[in-house]
Parts: sequence; structure tokens; C-alpha cells
Amino acid sequence: MNSNPSHHHAPHIGPVIDIVPIRRVLVSVFDKTGLDRLAQACKAAGVRVVSTGGTAAALASQGLEVEDVASITGFPEILDGRVKTLHPNIFAGILARSDRPDDLEVLGTHGIERFDAVVVNLYPFESVVAKPECQPADAIELIDIGGPSLVRAAAKNHAFTAVVTGPEQYDDLIAALQRGGTTLAERRQLAARAFERTSTYDAAIARWMARHAGLVASGTERPAATGAVPGDDDAPLPTRFHLELERRLPLRYGENPHQSAALYAPAGTHLGLAGFKQLWGKELSYNNLLDLDGATRLAGLLEAPSAVVVKHTNPCGAASAPTVAGALATAMAADPTSAFGSIVAVNGTFDRACAELLLKPGLFVEVIAAPAFEPEAVELLTTRPTWKASVRLVEVPPGDPWEATLGMELRSVAGALLVQRPDDACDDPASWKVVTRTSPAPELTQALGFAFTIVRRLTSNAIAVCHDMSLVGAGIGQTSRVDAVRIALDKAGERARGGVLASDAFFPFADSIPLLAKAGIAAVIQPGGSKRDGEVIAAADEAGIPMVFTSRRHFRH
Repeated sequence: MNSNPSHHHAPHIGPVIDIVPIRRVLVSVFDKTGLDRLAQACKAAGVRVVSTGGTAAALASQGLEVEDVASITGFPEILDGRVKTLHPNIFAGILARSDRPDDLEVLGTHGIERFDAVVVNLYPFESVVAKPECQPADAIELIDIGGPSLVRAAAKNHAFTAVVTGPEQYDDLIAALQRGGTTLAERRQLAARAFERTSTYDAAIARWMARHAGLVASGTERPAATGAVPGDDDAPLPTRFHLELERRLPLRYGENPHQSAALYAPAGTHLGLAGFKQLWGKELSYNNLLDLDGATRLAGLLEAPSAVVVKHTNPCGAASAPTVAGALATAMAADPTSAFGSIVAVNGTFDRACAELLLKPGLFVEVIAAPAFEPEAVELLTTRPTWKASVRLVEVPPGDPWEATLGMELRSVAGALLVQRPDDACDDPASWKVVTRTSPAPELTQALGFAFTIVRRLTSNAIAVCHDMSLVGAGIGQTSRVDAVRIALDKAGERARGGVLASDAFFPFADSIPLLAKAGIAAVIQPGGSKRDGEVIAAADEAGIPMVFTSRRHFRH
């Protein structure tokens, strides 16, 4: 415990200073946008400007007289610019309190002048490390040290010092210059923005460093990469996870009208639903966004031109075909009753043929999502159908949506978050094994792969019945697998005959096999792994139904 009484005296409380004239400014920016306007405003107001390196040169090119930081510190920039502003002559000028005689006495003793404003923006760490070609050494050099220190110092001393952290704030600073100074309220707001900026910056560095350290430790660091092994199940989960979320979209309400809600996304992220662009229609709802997530994620798992129809987070139709329009027609026909008022997602351009298909009488969809829309399709959908005022058209950009969360999927529980690697990697058919005496017919190979892809996006216990490359029946969210089988077969009806059935997890008993035989299922694909696998295989052999084990489960709760 420190017993020095000088550290425990009561703080000096002087009169609150509102207007602080801007006579001397420190400017050090990486992003030179708008610097010409700022230079002209400083020149017109007679403000003395201190600056560094490239910033000083840019300001001088506007005819502004600039004092170099080195002339104040008495020391040149060293270590390739790593050290230039870290000096008491700079930081004392930022941190000195104008209402404290002892602070002003210290400045006088050492010949230090105060700064009334600090204009700093940081190295572009976030944008550069997002590039696939960024090397770890490049990322490390972009970890700004002096910039955040200057920003934090000015923000701490906001009672007397204004801090500007981005070109978008220059207009307000110029207005303050012209009217004679900043107000205390303005400086408080600027300080709040400054601390938000340094927090975001530090969080981005912490996320990158955790990924980099984990990859190096596990031996999976890649030559070009910040890193990305999202989806790599062996990549270690970090012991600490920093995530800053920003509100992107206020929502009318949550799942029910009495619940308030909004869409938040990691700061700076514009992939997946964090970067969707609404082309048309009324605002999206909380439930719309949940359904959109399910639809777009499944559509993204399918390689051929595909369409997915989702209702209450579960696919009620899904198909692949030579064209997106052909896939959409088949998917909508799978369960027309459920498809009414559904969410539709496709994995290719939504074109005129797709739009004309949805214009048929009796069809209505809430949201249509695609990577891109043809202008003709947009015109048709927004002018022709009776539900044109209700439908929303949403572009969802391609790319890895998990990049901003270090390849992790987050899900809230009461008071905490569950974290896992997303189940978005494609399955490898080469690892699958036929376990029955009879192998599936070659023409069923594609259908089996399609069915096992579809079932992974159904709610467990899940069963998918598919005919060719189309979902025709789904059993979802049941407490017993045999019930899920009954529901899926009932939905499929006669379309089950000659089709295939996929299960997201093993069959715990053989009781489903007679149901499959009666419905005419031609082949089954499931993970296997039950202690009664032998009984299930024997029942399949007796029924003459080929069965494939994948050895990978796809629960989705």
C-alpha cells in the first residue's frame, strides 16, 4: 500500500470551463481524406499546427505552416516511425488541466505548451488484416501505438482538450474553429466516440492475435493468412473472446409484439446477414431474419443452382436443378401449403424466370433472398403481384460470415453464450460406407448426398425424404425419431416411393425400418453410431433397403 500522502490529496475542483478556444492543434492521421479542408480552416483561424511525417507534408502542401513534432521532442522519428510522438513534451501538452495552477506551473517550468485539440486517426488494422494476402508481419506493423495513446490522452482530458478521430468529424471541428472554440458538451461527445474507437481497434487486434497465437501453437498457421481456418474443427477456441457489436437495424419488435428487438453485428462486418441490402419492401422482422438465416445458410451449402423455402426456421421445400428458376419451381411445389407466406432463398441470380414463377396465382412469399437480382425481376415483383407491397427483396453478399467471430457461431442462453464452430463444412462422400448387403443404385448417389445436406438444416430430431434433387417430406423437432419418420413420410406421400431418406443422427431402434419399406424408400443415409446399429442394419437387409453410414452427425437444436 502506498503511504505517500501526496497521492491521496483531495482533487482540485475549479470552475467548469465550457468554451475552449482552439489555438494549437496536434494532427497525425493515416487517412488523409478531408485534410485539405481542415488545413484551410486552421489557416483561416490562425491555428498553430503540430504534425508528423506524411501528415505534415500534406498540410504544408495546402500552404499551412506546420511545426514538426521532432522540434518539440528534440528527438527524430526512430525505429521506422514506431516512435515519434511518445514523449512528455507531447503528452503533458495534451493532459495538462487548464484549471490546475500546479499543472500550468509544470508546463511553464519545462517550456511545454498546451494542445487544445488532437486530430488522430489510426492505422487501418481492421481493413488490412481482412485481406487474404495479409501476412502476420504486416498485421503486427499495423498495430498503432502512438495513435491510440494520443487519442486516449485527449479523451481523458476532454474537459480541456477536443479529440477528433475521423474525417467525418471535421465539419464539426471546422464549425468550432469558426465560432471560437469547442463546448464542453461537444468535447464530451468527441471523447465518447474516441473511447469507442480505441475499444473497437483494440478488440480487433485482440481477435486477430488470439487467432494468430492459436494457429501458431497448433501448427496450423498458413503462409498467407490472417488466418482463416473458420470451419476447421481442430482450430482451438480462444480462452478469451473480445467482440464489439453495433446496432445495425432497429426492429419493430421481437418474436412477439411485447418484446423489443434489434439486429446487431460485429463492428466493421458486412458479410452474411450483417451485410444484407434490402432492395424493396417494408421492414424486416425478428422472425424474418431468423428464417432468412436458415434459408441462406442451406442455400449456400448446395453447389448446383438451388432454391430453399423456409417456414419457421425449417425448410419446407428445397431443390437443385440446372437453373435457379427450375430449382425454385420444384422447391415451391414440395409443400405448397407451408410455402405460403414463406422465406425463399436462392444461391444464384434471381432472374426474370424466377419472378414470373412467383407471379402465378395463389403464391405469396414474405421475403426473397439472393446474392443478386436482375432489374427485370425486381420490376416484376414490385409492380405485378397483389402482394407487391408486402414482399421484401434482400441481397445477401457471398463470403464467410464467421470471419468476424474468429470462425465461431454464437448462441445466447440465459446469462451466457454458447460458442461452437459452425456446421457449415461440406460432407465428404468418400468417407461414407455402405453397411447393408445391397448398395444403393448408382442413380441414387446424388439424391443421397442432397438429402444428407438438407437434413442438417432441419431441427432435430430430423428426417428428410427426397426424390431426385428435391425435398418432398420433412419430419422436424420431434422427441422420437420414429415420429419424425412418420411425419416426413406422411408429408411426402406417394413421392416417397423410389426416393431416399436421410436422418441427422442414428436410428436408436429398428422400428422405423418397416415404415420406410412400406413407403417404398429406395435407400437410407444416416450417421450410424447407435449400440443397436446391428439390429437396424439387419432390419434394412431384411427389407431390402440399402443403407449408408456417414459417421458424422448433424444435430440442429
